[in-house]
Amino acid sequence: MEIKVINEYITLGQLLKKADFIQSGGEAKFAVKELDITVNGEKEDRRGRKLYPNDVVVIEGKTITLL
Repeated sequence: MEIKVINEYITLGQLLKKADFIQSGGEAKFAVKELDITVNGEKEDRRGRKLYPNDVVVIEGKTITLL
């Protein structure tokens, strides 16, 4: 899956919502602790993590490339 970054960056919490892993932003706090998430091969559990174009995020085995 590919997601285009409109601004300079997108946060991990915003990405979770955009990729339909959560329904609302309030769920992000819990989702980042429960889901298996890696950013560029490193485990990540901060919902505020800034993601930039060319980052590769894997959430529960689903790969998302940011454009």
